[in-house]
Amino acid sequence: MCGRARCTLRHDDIHRACHLTGRPLRSVDTDRYQPSYNVSPGRDLTVVRRDDGSGGDGAVLQCMKWGLIPSFTKKTEKPDHYKMFNARSESICEKASFRRLVPNNRCLVAVEGFYEWKKDGSKKQPYYVHFKDGRPLVFAALYDSWKNSEGEILYTFTIVTTSSSPALEWLHDRMPVILGDKESTETWLIGSSSSKFDTVLKPYEAVELVWYPVTPAIGKASFDGPECIKEIKLKSEATYPISKFFSKKGANSEQESKPLVGSMHKVPIKTNQHKSLKEEPETEDDVDCPSLTEESSDGSKPNVSTLSDKAAANLPIKREHEEFSADMKPCIGEANKPQISPPKKKGNLGAAGDKQPTLFSYFGKK
Repeated sequence: MCGRARCTLRHDDIHRACHLTGRPLRSVDTDRYQPSYNVSPGRDLTVVRRDDGSGGDGAVLQCMKWGLIPSFTKKTEKPDHYKMFNARSESICEKASFRRLVPNNRCLVAVEGFYEWKKDGSKKQPYYVHFKDGRPLVFAALYDSWKNSEGEILYTFTIVTTSSSPALEWLHDRMPVILGDKESTETWLIGSSSSKFDTVLKPYEAVELVWYPVTPAIGKASFDGPECIKEIKLKSEATYPISKFFSKKGANSEQESKPLVGSMHKVPIKTNQHKSLKEEPETEDDVDCPSLTEESSDGSKPNVSTLSDKAAANLPIKREHEEFSADMKPCIGEANKPQISPPKKKGNLGAAGDKQPTLFSYFGKK
């Protein structure tokens, strides 16, 4: 279990969550408790422990730091709360740090939920685990007291963990021991050392335990507030077939090619050419060149919009497609062909009667 939890409960909420209603209750150092959406080891939480002075039936609400500091720790040593913030249930009766606490130093920790990180290679995605109905989770825990060199007594606790339930194995192989009813909380808190308190040290498998992904920002202990438990959407890698990358380009190419072909070979049939030219103006290179280069009686050159019906009648509006294309090519070629004067012939370089200039005629004298 990772060392992060949410606890914004009030003290009376903690009392009810631990099923202590009707039992004698007193408070110790509860003013140090500060609600938080991102509790980490070293922070103060209000825990519930047995009140030995009341004959064993009462309980104490006491503020302690999360992260066990054993009582045998050297007084001059700096406490490290991250070292033992969890205790494995399978070994609490074997390890020296925990076995002496099991008989009389068992306690309960109530929170609204805890965070767990899912490892995916080098990436870690946190999830918020909680009860679906919003009621608090109650964890089994152990506490101890330690006196530093200045004589101050520090109370600390560790949360007991167990193997993960089948529903949470995908997320982590460990989970806190959750005490889900009054019987289990009383067995762990008030049961004598001879009672079978270890029967509650098992995975919680009820279906009301749910989870969802949250922001990775909760990895920073300083990050706090309602944003910690806000559900986020994970980015999924969408896959596309290879044809997806070509269909759009092909469609665009086809759309781009259609107007080009139409503008080059479209011939208006059974329509008035003068009207067609007004609606779809053509460039000078796209119409019959002689008609556009003739001068009118007033000396001005006609344009497409002022072309007379007589001149329009001379345009090849009823020619077949092949004939029109054949007529266009010479016209366009003659209009664009550069005028090159033939070089002077030198001697009889060509065959007799050959009026075409030979290759040698294009080279000048050195």
